[in-house]
Amino acid sequence: MVSELCNRIFEQVVIDYHIHNDIGKPYKNPYAEGELESLLYAKCWIDTAQWHMEDEIRNPAITPAEVVQWKRRIDGSNQDRTDIVEVIDDYFFTKYKNTQPKASARFNTESPAWAIDRLSILALKIYHMREQTERVNVDEALLAKNKQKLAILLQQQTDLSLAIDELLHDIEKGDKYMKVYRQMKMYNDPELNPVLYNKK
Repeated sequence: MVSELCNRIFEQVVIDYHIHNDIGKPYKNPYAEGELESLLYAKCWIDTAQWHMEDEIRNPAITPAEVVQWKRRIDGSNQDRTDIVEVIDDYFFTKYKNTQPKASARFNTESPAWAIDRLSILALKIYHMREQTERVNVDEALLAKNKQKLAILLQQQTDLSLAIDELLHDIEKGDKYMKVYRQMKMYNDPELNPVLYNKK
């Protein structure tokens, strides 16, 4: 099952990242370039680094100049995230390109890779919520609340994993179309963001 592969790799990435817990540290992808495993690893690494950028920008002690620096890094990371999700969709589109959709085939509200994107974020939420259930010297009521939240996240992971596998199975059978829409983000594009192209 694809979701099982995703969850295993995403968990591995989050653990690998927290060995050093350094946003700027380069990483080594343990999988061969072009393979789905390699794409999933790289995708989750982007998400994991960005998760910690989002923490940093919320630090009330940082200066306005640091806020701007973090915001620009987050914008760049968001673009990287979008780009790799589209590459993962290309992988599935190529895999199923010879599948003939049935006359009754339906569209899905999101592509396989954007569903997988949510699964990657869930892996991060689960890791960090689990940390919150293991804190010491905090109120027991808070720990109980965090444990309840963790249980919900784990159920979401189970449900989303099943939905992804069912979607891919439906595409493979021709019951759903494999169709990819590009995000066409405009804010980073110097030809589409008026603030950028009017500065030329």
